[in-house]
Amino acid sequence: MVEIYVDADACPVKDETVSVAARHNLKTIMVCDGGIRPYPSDMVELVIVAQGADAADDWIADNIKTADVCVTNDIPLAARCLEKGALAIKPNGEPFTESSIGMALANRELMQGLRETGQITGGPRPYGKSDRSAFLNTLETTVQKALRN
Repeated sequence: MVEIYVDADACPVKDETVSVAARHNLKTIMVCDGGIRPYPSDMVELVIVAQGADAADDWIADNIKTADVCVTNDIPLAARCLEKGALAIKPNGEPFTESSIGMALANRELMQGLRETGQITGGPRPYGKSDRSAFLNTLETTVQKALRN
């Protein structure tokens, strides 16, 4: 059965994920290092991992299976999920794919280097309504794709 894993610590679309999962009767697993309240649903599991830079990512990568879906902004985690045959999308609705993940990893390294040298000081643009709408559309189509596989 398809499950949805959420890298939940800073995820802005937890409620949207739960609503799409409920529509398809899918289990949602929220993984964080604390600070998130449990959802009042048997279909939502809250997993609290030890605090650490990649603890939630490691837990998700160790437990996700083929055709499961991961919601994350973390590019290395998305790459690990894709390697296991899972699907991954960003909270802004952008899907991670086999053909795009290499460029995303390279761009991440480049931007990290530019930030470290002070050449770039700003962050990403603010999360908006259009991002939320794009996410809902992409999650719906991603779940349908996962269920077909």
